[in-house]
Formats: sequence, C-alpha cells, structure tokens
Amino acid sequence: MVGFWSERTEVHKAAYQGQVSHLQSLIRNGASVNIVAVDSITPLHEAAIRGQTQCVRLLLDAGAQVDARNVDGSTPLCEACSAGSSECVRLLLEYGATVNPALTSRTTSPLHEACIGGNADCVKLVIANGASLEAYDLYNGTPLHVACANQHLECVKVLLNAGANVNSVRLHETALHHAAKANNVEMIQLLVEFGANIYAKDKHERKPVDYTTPNTPALLCLKHYESQPLSLQQLSRITLRRILGH
Repeated sequence: MVGFWSERTEVHKAAYQGQVSHLQSLIRNGASVNIVAVDSITPLHEAAIRGQTQCVRLLLDAGAQVDARNVDGSTPLCEACSAGSSECVRLLLEYGATVNPALTSRTTSPLHEACIGGNADCVKLVIANGASLEAYDLYNGTPLHVACANQHLECVKVLLNAGANVNSVRLHETALHHAAKANNVEMIQLLVEFGANIYAKDKHERKPVDYTTPNTPALLCLKHYESQPLSLQQLSRITLRRILGH
C-alpha cells in the first residue's frame, strides 16, 4: 500500500490543478507525496491525468512511487496515456515507469489507454519503450481491437506498422469486425492490406461483411474483396511483413 488512507489532500489538489509553487511549498513543509485517497489515488496519478508535467517531475523528484496503483490497478503512466500527455508519458518512462504493468480484471495497459483516447504520439512512445502489442484485456481485447473499436485510424496505422497481429481475436471477433461495424472504409482497406481475414467468423458465426450497413461503401468494399482475391503483389507484402515481424 502506498502512503496511508485519506480523502483528497492539499497535495492531491495542487498536483491536479498544476499549482507548482504551492506543491513545492507543501513538499518543503513535509507533506507526503505518496499519500493516497480512499480510492488509492496518489498525487502523481492526479498530476498525470491532467498532464501537469511540472508537477509530475516535482513529485517524482520528491520520491513519488512511479508505479503506484489506484483501486482499479491503474498506474500514473496509464493515466498520462489516457490523457494524451506525451510529455508526461516521456517523463514517467524516464523515471522508470513500467510500460507493461500486470493486467487485472479492472485494468488496461498504458497502450490500451493511449489507443482508447486516440493518442497516437503516446502510442508511439510506449511502443518504442517495449509496450506489448498483444497485451490482452478481458473486456477490450488487444490494443488493435481498442483502436479499431474507437475508430482511431492513426493509432491503427502505428500498431500495424509496429507488428501488431491483425487477426488477433477476442471472443472470435477481429479488428476487421470492429471496422465493419463502424462502416469505416479506410480502416477496412488498411486492415485488409495488412492481411486481415475477411472470412473470419465471430461467436455469432458472422463475418465482417455481415456487420456492414446495406448500400454503404463499406459493404461494397468487403464484397469486392470477397469476389476479387488479393493480388500476388499484396500477398507478397503481407508475407514479407509476417517474416519480418512487421
């Protein structure tokens, strides 16, 4: 357990609001930087979720535990990724934040959080620092599932180019199923280009095309792929990516 139990303290409030001078004064006067609220939120969590980089640095320099977990198991790095603060993410990583914290039934990884929010810069940062592309969350699947479900195309591109498995499944559902449900043609094309299986069936025995809206470009796109197998050039690119692990 980090620190001890309390309601939100002045340290929490100063960190959350980015009050650097006040936070410095509190620390100088002996305030604990690892004090936790009833939900196990630390001041570092508060600073990270608001992207308060100066406060994050101040807290870390004063001994804040970089991988402290709140009641849901979320770390400050998860919060910074969720907030889309690449500066905070970079800083936390510099101070040794764990990029692949153990997942619990209530926790997603920093990479999941970045993908949920569509924060491509944060996605790149955590991947560059070893984030697991196939980290599996019970409710959301892999980061690729999350990025597709939330229609964050740039994040999808980053994940695929980094080597994410385009055909990973959650309850037999693939990223392409998510793209089809959203009728997102550009995402469908990107996933297929990277080798997505257009015939994959989910737990309801439905293919991606079965989730598209009638008379939409998404339906026409998938119907086209079903009637026109991938060209030799496309297949060669897919094979090469698999060999190289990209």
